[in-house]
Amino acid sequence: MAIVRLGKNHLRWCDSCDLPILEEKKCPVCGGETHEVDVTPPGDVRPAFDHDLDLIRRVADSQFGSGSGDALIPPGRAVILNKAPSIDRMDEIICEGKTLANIRYDMGRGWVLVNRMQGAMRIAPVATKGYVICADSAVPFVQDSKNLMAPGVDDAHPDVVSGDEVIVITKDRKAVATGSARMSAREMIDSERGLAVKTKWVKPEEKIPDGTNRTWDEIAEANRGVIERRRDEAVGFIKKTVEANKLPAVVSFSGGKDSLATLLLTLDAGYRLPVLFVDTGLEFTETVEHVRDVAERHGLKLIAERPSDDAFFGNLVFFGPPAKDFRWCCKTNKLGPTVKAISTNFPDGVLSFIGQRRYESEARKNKPRVWRNPWTPGQLGASPIQNWNALHVWLYIFYKKEPFNVWYTRGLDRIGCFLCPASDIAEAEAVAGASDRYAQWDRYLDDYRESKGLPPEWKEYQLWRWKNVPQSVREYVANTSGKEVNQLTKQSVKAERGPLTLKMQEGYSPCTIGYSVEGALSRPVDLQRLRGFAHVLGSMVELDPDGEWLTADYLTVFREGSIMSKAAVEKDARSNMEKMFELIIHSEQCVGCSLCVARCRQGALRMVDGKVEIEPDLCIRCRDCLGPCPAVNFRADTEEDL
Repeated sequence: MAIVRLGKNHLRWCDSCDLPILEEKKCPVCGGETHEVDVTPPGDVRPAFDHDLDLIRRVADSQFGSGSGDALIPPGRAVILNKAPSIDRMDEIICEGKTLANIRYDMGRGWVLVNRMQGAMRIAPVATKGYVICADSAVPFVQDSKNLMAPGVDDAHPDVVSGDEVIVITKDRKAVATGSARMSAREMIDSERGLAVKTKWVKPEEKIPDGTNRTWDEIAEANRGVIERRRDEAVGFIKKTVEANKLPAVVSFSGGKDSLATLLLTLDAGYRLPVLFVDTGLEFTETVEHVRDVAERHGLKLIAERPSDDAFFGNLVFFGPPAKDFRWCCKTNKLGPTVKAISTNFPDGVLSFIGQRRYESEARKNKPRVWRNPWTPGQLGASPIQNWNALHVWLYIFYKKEPFNVWYTRGLDRIGCFLCPASDIAEAEAVAGASDRYAQWDRYLDDYRESKGLPPEWKEYQLWRWKNVPQSVREYVANTSGKEVNQLTKQSVKAERGPLTLKMQEGYSPCTIGYSVEGALSRPVDLQRLRGFAHVLGSMVELDPDGEWLTADYLTVFREGSIMSKAAVEKDARSNMEKMFELIIHSEQCVGCSLCVARCRQGALRMVDGKVEIEPDLCIRCRDCLGPCPAVNFRADTEEDL
């Protein structure tokens, strides 16, 4: 996968003090030189919590034998993790100023430890399995970046099979290389030719001396200067932004670390702003409790909003499972309640301080520090921590000694909805084992799979997470399952998703243009329901007594889905037909998000039984309701920064 650089690598290390240091070339504790730690971009490094360390040690013991985990990471050591590009999830394990290994989640297999040389040197003396013994004569060739061939193998643990991540060692248990076995142990020993181990890390290194036990409170104190400089700059930004925009201000709080840091910064700036929390109805129970606890502990007003109870599971019937590239749920469960909260509490607009950071994604890297989101009219967003990496955020939280969401200690590095399609399988596995809510989603996936005749692999590889499965995942699934993704997803199932489309109709006179509505609508257009919406476009609306057609000024809609326009200017005709098409979608495929209701300042739109309806007498045809709509847009590249 391509390397994405979203900002500068700020992670450095003081070897003398054995301390991670952010930004500073001189150690704030001893004054000695620090060195930059080589991490894979984007380098959004974060602390490893006890759950992470237990997982790493457990996987190390499973692959290389009991004691390997403690040899790799001795108890008491501070460890930093760095998420690196992978098919599912992979973290670099950084300790004592060096990357020791990667821990990777393989779809269909689970967690795997991929040692680098420092990790191999630590594990080699105690390894009781997962090793291949290299002949002394082959060592120079391997260290010269060569693979280990079968004639160069003296021995191997009998459990080694092709595909295993192994360490290559000498008879006296010195690490030579790390790599992936391409034969079983028996084949390596018996074969006179062939590739035994495809090596990955071979360059000899000096073993890092034993480090020092460190707590995160100690690390935060050592980085106090950087934290306070970052805090002061963010506080200055908050004050200037409040002064420059004469709007009431809030903190948009999701319950995650970034919004928590943002809230704490507004307190440091001297403001006691209301806390805006959108409970999507898909939050972890612990997240909801954490949000309420933070607001209560700091004596802040909590503005909480949530969608209707069936906003997600009710819309599954129409949309099917959400996906990374089809996140309709963000619009129905997050944006709708956000707009409602803003329009209800801040009808003249609001300034929202949001925990957005450039290191999270390319989209967020390219966003300004102050912005407007077309999906949330009336909201001006501002990010005090735009240029912080995750470790800046965590050290600031540790520095403030502030309690944080417990899910960070359960294996998640980001907190969102418990079934978010943007999650990795590794994260979903952590959630399934510890959330009181995941069972409902698991049952839905089973029922959906069975109803569509999908194979077990559809759920095992969580292929519901894509509408269009990326090529890298297609290749991985094919290599590991022996089946093509199209066989597992049955593309016809995917075809039921998505908005309606317009198709140009031929054969009309020069002054008349026609479109037909095509896509998921398999029934006639409900012209009686559309009648009210048609007032948005026409002052004269008439419905045929037999229900066959409806007119709005120069537009005609037929019940079978055709739209016709008569206009002197073709451009205007096309524009009006496209707007009528949007109104048909509003009418036929409303998802109940209430975004258009919030945009209507005349009060002409209202929600009835979870669907939008219009009061024609109140409509002034301003067309503000034809702004972004989940049913119309479904733009996968739109960031929901709330």
